[in-house]
Amino acid sequence: MNESNNMAQGLKCAQALSKSVRHTALSLSFKASAWLAMAGTSLSSAAAELNLPGGPQVYQLNLPMPATQIAAEQNWLHWAMMIICLVIFIAVFSVMFYSMWKHRKSVGHKAANFHESTTVEIAWTIVPFLIVIGMALMATKLLVAQKDTSNADLTIKATGIQWKWGYEYIKGEGEGIAFVSTLDASHRALSNAGGPKKGEVVSDYLLKVDQPLVVPVNQKIRIITTANDVIHAFAVPQFGIKQDAIPGFVRDTWFKAEKTGDFYGQCQELCGKEHAYMPIHVKVVTAEQYSEWTKAKFKEAAAKADDPSKVWVQADLMARGEKVFAANCVACHQATGKAVGPIKALDGSAVVLADDHLLQTNILLNGAANGAMPAWKQLSDTEIAAVITYTKNNWSNKTGQLVQPAQVLAARK
Repeated sequence: MNESNNMAQGLKCAQALSKSVRHTALSLSFKASAWLAMAGTSLSSAAAELNLPGGPQVYQLNLPMPATQIAAEQNWLHWAMMIICLVIFIAVFSVMFYSMWKHRKSVGHKAANFHESTTVEIAWTIVPFLIVIGMALMATKLLVAQKDTSNADLTIKATGIQWKWGYEYIKGEGEGIAFVSTLDASHRALSNAGGPKKGEVVSDYLLKVDQPLVVPVNQKIRIITTANDVIHAFAVPQFGIKQDAIPGFVRDTWFKAEKTGDFYGQCQELCGKEHAYMPIHVKVVTAEQYSEWTKAKFKEAAAKADDPSKVWVQADLMARGEKVFAANCVACHQATGKAVGPIKALDGSAVVLADDHLLQTNILLNGAANGAMPAWKQLSDTEIAAVITYTKNNWSNKTGQLVQPAQVLAARK
């Protein structure tokens, strides 16, 4: 009788304690919700200003929003694996705690004494094996797709350099474009000053670059990675790509952006003291915008190459001069430099061999022989300097003389 009274009294105490715990938990939950609501209200405007489309988000808990099919598949696989692991965790620990509670000694149960159970051993071998095989099949399908870089519309070489990225378009529209992408100087100065000041909003802090990597939307882009110095890693989370860039090795990955916009990543290998200053900015544009961008880059490259203030070495001027000669001069002069009828030879010509380059420069700029030798003012200063250098050092003309574009520019005036 006393035992039953004690049990009843204990049950009442347990119920009271449970009610108290639930009340306390509920109270804390309401307080936490209220606090979070107030905090969210006060911080929502600041968070909205700090969020960078295509980059890391304030209070981000999940994987970034995918911009490619591969990234979407990675997100799905991530959650599928998480759910499988959670189900296994709940199932195993539920059975374990149920067994411990239901068969505890205090309610009169006695431990069973047995060595083995063939059924159980087969079950706990086969079931985990099937689960692992199922998970492996899902992961393998995605992994194979990630490695399939064939049939790319555009191939770009990304070279990791301490601490910047060099890009070279080596196949597809824009082939030949090359540039180096570096952290924006203003952001570097801001970092050197201790970072953004209190209240200052810089949503793309340490992600802004001077020249982003531009690619067209809905086209397969193959990225070939390598490095000049140490191991780097080319990674853009929203594309679902991360590929190490290793000196002396060539690796590759690919992505196909399904929407336009700006997307950001960073080097994901510790590559030295300025590892944090090596951002990646990929600008995805429409096919028409990409074509316009490539045209602008080619014009920019041509203008830079023909900058009259640029100082050239002889080998580069000779190579450029050979192309200019083949495109313009062989219509009258032979490729061998020999005479053709009334047209005098360039090979061994006194004008070409003269130390005074102005003799030849003035002929190219103004023409000669009453128009028999036309003026070539339409050529750039670099083209004229290159073809003069070429003729002065080709065939038997080994003068060693070098004419710079600045000298031609001065002769025009």
